[in-house]
Amino acid sequence: MLKVGIVGLPNVGKSTLFSTLTKKQVDCANFPFCTIEPNVGVVEVPDPRLHRLAEMESSEKIIPAAIEFVDIAGLVKGASKGEGLGNKFLGNIRETDMICHVVRAFEDPNVVHVDGNVDPMRDVETIEIELALKDLDVVEKRIANVANSMKSGRTKDLEIEHSALLKLIETLGKGKLGNSIDFSDDELKFVKPMMLLTMKDVLYVVNVSEEDAADPDWVSPLGTDRIAMPLSVKIESEIVELPKEEQQEYLEALGLELTGLDRVIRHCFKTLDLITYLTVGPKEARAWQIPKGMTAPQAAGVIHTDFEKHFIRAEVTPFEIYSELGSVGAREAGKTRVEGKDYVMQDGDVVYFRIGQ
Repeated sequence: MLKVGIVGLPNVGKSTLFSTLTKKQVDCANFPFCTIEPNVGVVEVPDPRLHRLAEMESSEKIIPAAIEFVDIAGLVKGASKGEGLGNKFLGNIRETDMICHVVRAFEDPNVVHVDGNVDPMRDVETIEIELALKDLDVVEKRIANVANSMKSGRTKDLEIEHSALLKLIETLGKGKLGNSIDFSDDELKFVKPMMLLTMKDVLYVVNVSEEDAADPDWVSPLGTDRIAMPLSVKIESEIVELPKEEQQEYLEALGLELTGLDRVIRHCFKTLDLITYLTVGPKEARAWQIPKGMTAPQAAGVIHTDFEKHFIRAEVTPFEIYSELGSVGAREAGKTRVEGKDYVMQDGDVVYFRIGQ
């Protein structure tokens, strides 16, 4: 399951966004450090295709893909050295697949800002510097160990790892993110297992005013180098309290097509290059999230590890065709393809895997 850590300065809307996304109420009091334990909530990934398949096949249950959101206490300047609740919660971030960085861009005299005024770029740089400094501690300890090993004998692997660590020290020492470094494939083999905070993909959610949330010409205050999306946490927290049938009307009145939940989830999938394939039968209709580029045997292995080993073939029907013709109709029309071990899965594939003994 995809795990996303929600981070940011205190009072930027993190916990309110979390409770909106997960519909799990957390303490959102208007003061720093009110979140003293990471709150975890699992969110279903909305996918109307799944309901269509379940209806067609009279499936007993629907199992959607899911994302786990972790609400992490507000970080402040000095968090890497233990200021606020930094050290503990920076460890929580390390366990996530990606980061959702919430940035405040709205003005409200009733909601205090820890630095006295609203400045999205300054706030982003504060958090990024703290993440970089925390990673720098990890890298400096590691390079000391590698240097000691090299005294006993230099190997190709040690030299590659040492080169990668030097790149990290230079970049992190400037308060820059590790994911901005152009590593070779060989270097990445040593960098990835370190689970560095600044090597994670980041989606910046800019908490904006109601007017900016509906502005089709909105321009990110974070520049073009950061993947950012505008979202009014206030609006979203109101929408989630409405009955389902009224939510769409509210969105249309505001000039919005999708809820913040749908947009955040879509951005998370896009940021991590994930796609969804579908399986369906009398017992269940189910969505499976996989990295783009995964082959059919690897996708089968997501269901069960033995499936990859004993993979024979995949019977694949694009959802649009399956939805129109059904399982039998698609086969009779020659629209269901038989794919082998080299087939690369596509988003929306409805698949039946043939597995040997």
